[in-house]
Amino acid sequence: MSTTHDVEDGNVACREDVLVPLIVKRSVSDHDKDELQRKDGGESMGMLLLSTFVAVCGSFAFGTVVGYSAPTQSGITEDLGLSISEGVVSLDIGRLLTGYGMGLFSYVLMVVLGVSLIFIMGTIVTWRTLALIGIIPCIVLILGLFIIPESPRWLAKGGRKKEFEAALRKLRGKDADILEEAADIQDYLKSLQHLPKAKVLDLFQRRYLRSLIVGVGLMVFQQFGGANGIGFYVSHVFESAGFPSNVGTIMYACLQVPITALGVILMDRAGRRPLLFISASGLLLGCLLLGTSFFMKAHELSLEWVPIIALIGIITYVGSFSMGMGAVPWVIMSEIFPLNIKGTAGSFVTLVSWFGSWAVTFTFNFLMSWSSYGKSKKRTKQTNCLLGIFMIYAAVNALAILFVAKVIPETKGRSLEEIQTFLNTS
Repeated sequence: MSTTHDVEDGNVACREDVLVPLIVKRSVSDHDKDELQRKDGGESMGMLLLSTFVAVCGSFAFGTVVGYSAPTQSGITEDLGLSISEGVVSLDIGRLLTGYGMGLFSYVLMVVLGVSLIFIMGTIVTWRTLALIGIIPCIVLILGLFIIPESPRWLAKGGRKKEFEAALRKLRGKDADILEEAADIQDYLKSLQHLPKAKVLDLFQRRYLRSLIVGVGLMVFQQFGGANGIGFYVSHVFESAGFPSNVGTIMYACLQVPITALGVILMDRAGRRPLLFISASGLLLGCLLLGTSFFMKAHELSLEWVPIIALIGIITYVGSFSMGMGAVPWVIMSEIFPLNIKGTAGSFVTLVSWFGSWAVTFTFNFLMSWSSYGKSKKRTKQTNCLLGIFMIYAAVNALAILFVAKVIPETKGRSLEEIQTFLNTS
């Protein structure tokens, strides 16, 4: 009899253990609840701000890397006597390492802020000091990763329930009621488990092909429109046009941040398509102005106007790129792919973007340095090369205008289902 009672008691205890929830919801009075909400709100806001600050340090660090080469290229070459610093091998290695290390941290506005700050400081301090300044956000990022909590969704997906609860409480406050949010996260992850896992080849299926064309097409036009080529060698472009590189670089840097911020604000007001259309048109105009300035220089026509036209062309170009083609393609990419292929599609489109960035930077540097003539003939040849480069970029941006007009859907205010219906029926 006692054995039977022990077994029954054991079964009851097991059932009670199973019925106990993972996260216990505590009962508190309204007054205590208000106090807890105020306390947890402060803790939660502080942790969210810290986590955001650490995260954007990655984007800012990436911006300092991207912006480092333009203002320091001539200084490094002269101080160290490195002819190889202009060669394509070191450039390829640097672009590959930068792409691999920073693809995870990229975010447009903070990247632009990092680029602009380094551009401006590069005209004031030496290239060695500038390199040390670029280390600061990297150190903050590394140290901050030991402080901020891991992603609760990632922990829950890996089945690490205790760590999931601890991370969620750290983000929301130690006394916060996280039961409902935890349940929502678990339900969302369960719904994802029922979706088929996508492979790269699945992206080329008929139902996903239009979305892939939109995402890849925007990245191709974003990169092959010449933004990275001009950005990495902007000081050389100014020098070739006869404009003071320091002044031009500072103007280039000061323009990027406010125009990018304006584009972010207008994105949800004016829509994605109008911004892309205006941006691509401005890029076309900027390239034509730059090409015209180097055509005039090569044929010695109104040489006093060459630096002014080149400056207007670069300002038009960078302003137009920052307004739309710099940020909008990434936003559209996040809106057009279904959940089950979003990760795979995003990785593939990002690969296309980085390959285009490498190709444009490679060809720009190659065409500028490709010369076996004397010094005076080399200058003339580089001027003609720059003319040809900007005409090619102008043609690409003209095609981008047609691509936006004919292919790109307006995603502002539309659900994923509405976007997919439009893409698959148009």
